[in-house]
Amino acid sequence: MDNLRIADNFSRYAHLYDKYADVQTEVASALADSIGNGNFRNILEIGCGTGNYTLMLRDKFKSAQIKALDISKKMISVAKDKLKDKEIELLVADGKKISFSEDFDLITSNACFQWFDDLGEVLRRYVKLLRDKGAIYFSIFGPHTFGELNTALIHVLKDERINSAYFCDRNNLEAVLKDNFKSVKINEIHYKETFANLKELLEKIKYSGIRGNGLSKEVHFNRTLLEKLENVYLDRFQEVRATYQVFLCYGEKK
Repeated sequence: MDNLRIADNFSRYAHLYDKYADVQTEVASALADSIGNGNFRNILEIGCGTGNYTLMLRDKFKSAQIKALDISKKMISVAKDKLKDKEIELLVADGKKISFSEDFDLITSNACFQWFDDLGEVLRRYVKLLRDKGAIYFSIFGPHTFGELNTALIHVLKDERINSAYFCDRNNLEAVLKDNFKSVKINEIHYKETFANLKELLEKIKYSGIRGNGLSKEVHFNRTLLEKLENVYLDRFQEVRATYQVFLCYGEKK
């Protein structure tokens, strides 16, 4: 996936992200709860966005040193306003290329890793940043996310679909985790939303950034196309809805 395009999409709508990213915030809460109350002293967060999950980490681990990074400068700017006086180090950086002289006992990320082309390579990099018995906890969207929309797109535009269809599935996710960590756990959860119309759903996808690169080719969602897609929705699903497939993942360093 094109990192620059993804970063540009998140930056362009950083000021609107919190308004539309309620599912990501729900996932962040579930992820924070899954971590438990371990004695984590040095935490690295990848893809912190506007800082919603970062704030949860600070509330949960009050004495920990937290370093949070995001590829989008504008997302970091919003996070700095939200997290001022929270003693959190915020960095603009590409999570696939980071290298630190220090090590961490927790690396964590909410709704970010689906954008990595080679998750195994990234996890190998993160293992090197973990202390002995260090852990990684992350949430990641699965390929059934927006399955209804992809069904409609395939029906109307044949080979077209949004990037979520290519996200890592559970089997591949389990394989790359086991390659890098001695103890792994994956918990699958689903969220569903309904919308008044298709335009409302597309706005949600656009402003929450989950479309990534969007479609594989430029498609103009004019009134005719929107009507066709919405008709497929109503015929197949009786409503305009979206399903989010989410994996909560854990790994302990070998």
